[in-house]
Amino acid sequence: MQLDDLLMLVKFFGGLGMFLYGMKMMSAGLQKFAGDKMQHMMGVLTNKRVMGVLVGGFVTMIIQSSGATSVMVIGMVNAGIMNLTQSVGVIMGANVGTTATAWIVSATQLGDAFALLKPSFFAPILVGIGALMVMFSKKVRQNITGELLIAIGILFIGLTWMTEAVQPYSDSEVFINAITTLGQNPILGILVGAGVTCLMQSSSASIGVLQSLAMNGMITANVAVYICLGACIGSCTTALISSIGSTQNGKRVAVINLLFNCIGVAIFGSIMAVVFTVVPTLPGMVVDAVLIAVFHSSFKIINTICLFPMGNLLVKIATKIIPEKDESEFVQTDELVLHLDDRILRSPSFAIDMTTKEIVQMGRIAGSNMRLALKCLIFNEFDELDSVFMEEKKINRYQKQLTEYMVKISKLDLNEGQHLMVKNLLYAINDIERVGDHAENIAEYAQNMLKDNIVFSQMARDELVEMSEKVMQNFDWSLESMETGNRLFFEKVEAYEEQIDEMEVELRDRHIARLAKNECRMESGVIFLDIISNLERVSDHAMNIVEYVQEYN
Repeated sequence: MQLDDLLMLVKFFGGLGMFLYGMKMMSAGLQKFAGDKMQHMMGVLTNKRVMGVLVGGFVTMIIQSSGATSVMVIGMVNAGIMNLTQSVGVIMGANVGTTATAWIVSATQLGDAFALLKPSFFAPILVGIGALMVMFSKKVRQNITGELLIAIGILFIGLTWMTEAVQPYSDSEVFINAITTLGQNPILGILVGAGVTCLMQSSSASIGVLQSLAMNGMITANVAVYICLGACIGSCTTALISSIGSTQNGKRVAVINLLFNCIGVAIFGSIMAVVFTVVPTLPGMVVDAVLIAVFHSSFKIINTICLFPMGNLLVKIATKIIPEKDESEFVQTDELVLHLDDRILRSPSFAIDMTTKEIVQMGRIAGSNMRLALKCLIFNEFDELDSVFMEEKKINRYQKQLTEYMVKISKLDLNEGQHLMVKNLLYAINDIERVGDHAENIAEYAQNMLKDNIVFSQMARDELVEMSEKVMQNFDWSLESMETGNRLFFEKVEAYEEQIDEMEVELRDRHIARLAKNECRMESGVIFLDIISNLERVSDHAMNIVEYVQEYN
């Protein structure tokens, strides 16, 4: 190998690295911009497959990878957030959305007629402007914009390097023979496209490399068609690998994705083989990056339209391939937070949204346990005390698992609002856990009452019932606030919190007066004061939670 050849190889390798890194940076920047929209996307997912296609297409355009979207869908189906029917539409949309990258790359060739639109001119400018925005702007939105500009600039610089590195070899006999062989053998062309995509783990990246070769007039129509079709099959490997260790439905999502692409490739490949036979001049026609983008998009859109009515059939076939099985093996008894799958972490906004739902669930368990503890104490139903202590252990495990998952989210590429939300959700988890501790305290007071044969007077019971109802209503509202983000609950909790503070002081004074008059035993008086103190603290935790919610909303 001569020195010039080595330099070109290094340049191509460096260009490929910049291209891939630019795609990754662009994906991260777009996710920061669209984070709020993606967070509420799950609320749009209904049994209407059309909506699923739109959601899948939008998400994939943001994260620039149909494979990544498929992995997220597997995680959601695995966790029971989405069903198989919904997943079909999202998978179809993801396959359409992945064509966006090809059009971004083809913009290079669209600018050939104007020197100012060529990447060699505008890409360095984008990097320079973006760097200035990141370094000197104090506004978060402008920083994100700067990061996006840098990403796009690096992507186009990498593409330019790859194009320039292969340009000297456009007339090489080796390249011509390789292209001819791929064009004459459809199966080989498809296998090469699939293999390269498997290695790169991204059809967008492999199609981008194909387009960079096409910019030098090195790709013919038959080669472009077969490699594009192969890339579609290769893009399924990410989801197939991710489905290992998932539930039966998780595996079926990966199979549906593979079936969708294989059926499309089989039909389109056969049609194009006939077309190439009927029109002998077409296979050897040199294509450019724009034509590759046109074919890639047309194939994906037509395939989606044709297979859209067959969604239920794809589900049935996938169910036959992956038959029903006892899934208890997938559920670890030590795991409570079953909806938090690491696959969802590919989209921070989805992960935050799902974690919020799990925190609310933890809160409801803590609230139920507090009610049970109060019932045992106030009405002397001591036989249920063991359940309170068991539930408290469950709440502690919830706290541990949710905190660990939130730490994983905090390490992702988040925007400022998401960082604040993660921080406040961690605080909320601790507040809910403290409510569980107060329930345990009250259960321990009930044990002491049973041991020492202590009974409250009817007046003390009535007062405890009144205060506990207000406190638990306040805590329920705080969870509703977290679930909906509605400010109305903040105002309700704030008003009740003031009333509960006043009630604690009033009940304390009344009970001390009863003690002074020997109207109740000293032992019961001490427990009574401890209980209302615990109840007041539960209301404080409810106030903390709604304040966290208001801050990040």
